[in-house]
Amino acid sequence: RALKKLLPMQKGDFKGIFRAMNGLPVTIRLLDPPLHEFLPHTEKEIGELAGKMGIQSSRLKAQVEALTEMNPMLGHRGCRLGITYPEIYEMQVRAIMESACELTRDEKVKVIPEIMIPLVGHVNELSRIRKKSEEVCQKVIQETGARVSYLIGTMIELPRAALTADDIATAADFFSFGTNDLTQMTYGL
Repeated sequence: RALKKLLPMQKGDFKGIFRAMNGLPVTIRLLDPPLHEFLPHTEKEIGELAGKMGIQSSRLKAQVEALTEMNPMLGHRGCRLGITYPEIYEMQVRAIMESACELTRDEKVKVIPEIMIPLVGHVNELSRIRKKSEEVCQKVIQETGARVSYLIGTMIELPRAALTADDIATAADFFSFGTNDLTQMTYGL
């Protein structure tokens, strides 16, 4: 339900960006939410949310505990969260492509979307999300009847990604280099 509410908001944002960038490529990085920031933390928050969801507080508390990480900034986020919950990225890719296709078909805006998969550390992560993303892209193109070319790539921002970039390149149309995070993590290691 939450993703269905987000889809039109994302589309509105993307349409505005695509209109402004008419004819220029637009790179959109898919969501990279640190999951822990979205979980309730106190007994009161858990109780309130469980009440809204119509479930037992103990059930929600168990789910929160199962999703808690030791190091949330380096663990279950970026593409790994997208693998666990593919519907998040599928909604975003749909919003990107519906926006691009509708503007191309209805307003003759030239749209060049570049879809960036975040925090890839291994080629299999990118390959898996790319496959799903391409399915969504092709479905939207078929539904709208618009012809929009798109690219799917990633940002090299993890030391592992930098060391295995030759493998990752086999599944990417483009790379962007996140030198800030890459430098911090490399020095941190």
